[in-house]
Amino acid sequence: MIQEPTSSESAAESDFEPEATRRDAGAAESSRANRGWWDRNADEYQVEHGTFLGDDRFVWGPEGLDEVEAELLGAPEDLKDRRVLEIGAGAAQCSRWLAAQGARPVALDISHRQLQHALRIGGSFPLVCADAGALPFADASFDLACSAYGALPFVADPVRVLTEVRRVLRPGGRFVFSVTHPIRWAFPDEPGPEGLSVSASYFDRTPYVEQDEQGRAVYVEHHRTIGDRVRDIAASGFRLVDLVEPEWPAWNTSEWGGWSPLRGNLIPGTAIFVCVRD
Repeated sequence: MIQEPTSSESAAESDFEPEATRRDAGAAESSRANRGWWDRNADEYQVEHGTFLGDDRFVWGPEGLDEVEAELLGAPEDLKDRRVLEIGAGAAQCSRWLAAQGARPVALDISHRQLQHALRIGGSFPLVCADAGALPFADASFDLACSAYGALPFVADPVRVLTEVRRVLRPGGRFVFSVTHPIRWAFPDEPGPEGLSVSASYFDRTPYVEQDEQGRAVYVEHHRTIGDRVRDIAASGFRLVDLVEPEWPAWNTSEWGGWSPLRGNLIPGTAIFVCVRD
């Protein structure tokens, strides 16, 4: 069953076309907007990307880097009986793969609708609807934590999330998370040739916001440079042990938003940070 949060604020359905802009957006506004966006768009997202993600694959990003090959959490045989927290789990494809290796995953997402898709696909592990900045778990509850494009790109205060993840990990625990590669913010989010020319400053941290007619955010994404990410990791008490920038493989001919073979062969699209709690 899905464990509900103690309180939440859901966005009402509407038929407006949101306005895209760059402006400040704080933690509360970002959380409220993104919970509503994922609840409204979960069905479309799973229809569009469900085949690529599979029901029980662990894919780190649009390039298709698979955990079965990358072993960023460790060798598959070492995952047995490990308690693993997946943050921003969506339909819990990664947790389902982890369970198949003998791990004991918990899939957490801010979106109730995304977790309904996890429930539809099935699995014998807990589903928890909660904000990654306030994890409803005791200290040192997990051996590992992971997040494939979950939570970190959408929060105004990543140190708060990282600190929470470190709190619930046992000493020696590993947290691996992937995000849009920061260099991509300097380029238009287009898969074709128009997406290959720099159009903005890499150093502009102003969030990308889609807002309604009243100026209320309905989707927020936050930009951090590579240096920002490294400092956030250090500030939260983690030790960074690896930074993976997956290359675009020849077999992957698909486009996913601004990710494409054309761009992927020229500039990185995903950054994966491997962190350890000492």
